[in-house]
Amino acid sequence: MNTFRGATLPAYQRIAASLRDRITSGALAPGEQLPTEQELSEEFGVARQTVRNGLGALVAEGLVVSRRPHGHFVRQLEHMVYRPQAESRPQPATPEMDRYCQQITAEGRVPSQTIEVSLIKAPAEIAKRLELAEGELVVARRRVRYINGEPVNTNDSHFPLDIVRDSEIMSPADIAQGTNQYLADLGYPQARAIDEYFIRMPTPDEAQRLSLGAGTPVALHYVTGYTQDGRAVRCTSNVLPGDRHVIVYERAWE
Repeated sequence: MNTFRGATLPAYQRIAASLRDRITSGALAPGEQLPTEQELSEEFGVARQTVRNGLGALVAEGLVVSRRPHGHFVRQLEHMVYRPQAESRPQPATPEMDRYCQQITAEGRVPSQTIEVSLIKAPAEIAKRLELAEGELVVARRRVRYINGEPVNTNDSHFPLDIVRDSEIMSPADIAQGTNQYLADLGYPQARAIDEYFIRMPTPDEAQRLSLGAGTPVALHYVTGYTQDGRAVRCTSNVLPGDRHVIVYERAWE
């Protein structure tokens, strides 16, 4: 054990640090069971409550999950490669597969999603980007996306009511051609988009929707789409848990 750690850290933090090292080094593999509380108590020469505190710290970090009465296990994370530029690619050939489902299925994993649609008063951050008065009505399509049953991100798109009223965008079902193409079919093709990223801690609503453990930061990705004449017709907010995503950009040199 690291002497500096042993000299300066409380006992429960030394236990957490030791187990963290084993996990990050691969000595404890994803899905593997950790030593029991009794075994750790004997290994570190501390009371079982101290061991519980150390394990609790790792649970809060999202490295470990508790499965009573079996014990603690190294968390198996289903990472998603998030490609912001992918939304400009053509839609998949099969209408039942959106880009997200196509990507995850190609990786041999099982994708799923839930979709909710509601009419809401535009929150300040959405109203600003859509150039609407705060509180003006917008249509919100709220998705939670899953891999192998675990929530991996949220994807909430907001549209000015006047351009999507009585359209399929107001239906809580997947749109085969995608909302961007559907907007174009309505007469509002997007000519450009602005991407913004913010790294922060999640709101209580985000933590609940994504089943986030304490201490998990998220990336908030806003995408605002504009028509050729400069009208903002779509603002999407994606919330990406930091422990479940790799953000990959591809750029062409001019």
